[in-house]
Amino acid sequence: MKLNFLVCLLLLPFVTAAQQTDRVLEEKIARLVKGFKGDVGVYVYHLKQKKEATYNADTIFPTASVVKVPIMIAVFQKVKEGAFSLNDKLVYNSNRVYGGSGLMQYYKDSTVTDIRTLTSLMITVSDNVTSLWCQELVGGGAYINQLMADLGLEHTRVNSRTEGREEIWKKYGWGQTTPREMASLLIKLRERKLVDEASSDEMYRLMCHTFYTDYSLSQIPPYVQTAAKQGMVNRSRSELVMVNAPHGDYVFYIATKNNKDESWKHDNEAWQLQRALSSLLWNYFEPKSGWKPAAGHKQLVKDTNY
Repeated sequence: MKLNFLVCLLLLPFVTAAQQTDRVLEEKIARLVKGFKGDVGVYVYHLKQKKEATYNADTIFPTASVVKVPIMIAVFQKVKEGAFSLNDKLVYNSNRVYGGSGLMQYYKDSTVTDIRTLTSLMITVSDNVTSLWCQELVGGGAYINQLMADLGLEHTRVNSRTEGREEIWKKYGWGQTTPREMASLLIKLRERKLVDEASSDEMYRLMCHTFYTDYSLSQIPPYVQTAAKQGMVNRSRSELVMVNAPHGDYVFYIATKNNKDESWKHDNEAWQLQRALSSLLWNYFEPKSGWKPAAGHKQLVKDTNY
């Protein structure tokens, strides 16, 4: 008993250092999300400072398309296991057509493609057809969920097309996670600790080429590298972002659910909140940057209801 007590005392400085909380930033985040018509969760971590800021960071939220990050990790794990290679050829069949985001649904029947194309489209343009195909290739949601459990994640799971998760699918949709857990995956990617170093690098590169720049990324200078994945359905909008900032990388995950504003216009309340959080974090961690989004950005696109 005495030995255990001494060990705890010796480890205490390291535990404390690893879990430092940025109280000032937490207060700013709490003020920012106040009044949002829905539920919000935020997790922020600065890799160099080793400080975090949280707001409902351990609450479960729907992932929508952010679930494609765990699916991607499973694909690369299967590659490492020798199940297939990224360059393996596949043949697209029009029976795979699935609506929503993406490009492969418009491919001609019998088009030859490969697994690298599937993973690229899944992450960069959030392609639904390739995402479901990748989920199938790795052996389904059960394999992905076991992989997440092996990584120590308790709540990050695939629900759709996964045996035994039909009821929870009705509540959370395709996937579920917490802000802290999803951010931890991107931290591991950045530190080259997922699957192996080569796989981590390739996955990180994929996440640096997202098509969806109108939300959090619009508040970060275009010459600063970011890795990101977005997820959106009517009543839930989420975004995972790593910013390779000049004074140290930082990651954040913002999730919303039960949103009153279900619109798909540029000024949707959740998307406004994502932009506001991203702006807050950039100016907080890079106070001398002086960069601001260019005037007239909204005029580049017209609102659409898709």
